[in-house]
Amino acid sequence: MSATYKTSESKREEYRKYLEKEGVLDALTKILVVLYEEPEKPINALDFLKQHLHGGPPESSDVETLRLELQELQTKHEAALSDNEELKAKLQQYETPAEEKEAE
Repeated sequence: MSATYKTSESKREEYRKYLEKEGVLDALTKILVVLYEEPEKPINALDFLKQHLHGGPPESSDVETLRLELQELQTKHEAALSDNEELKAKLQQYETPAEEKEAE
C-alpha cells in the first residue's frame, strides 16, 4: 500500500509542478484575490472566475446576443447615413436660392 501511496503522491506533485510551470496556479491565485477583494461578492462565483480567466471561448448565447446587437447597430447606422444624405440635399436646396439672391 505504501508504494501506491507514493506513486499517487508523486503524480500529484508532478501535476502541481506542471500547473505551476504553465502559470495556472498564478492565474487562479490572482483571480481568487480579485474575488476576495470584491466589496460586493458576485451571486455566481464560478461565472466570476470564468469572466476573469478569459481563457475559454465565449458562450454561444453571448455570441448570438452580440451578433444581433451588431446587426441592429448596422441597420441604425445605415438609416443615419441615409437621413444625413437627405438632410444634406434639403440643406443644399435652401442654400442655393439664398446664394442666388445674394448674387442679384
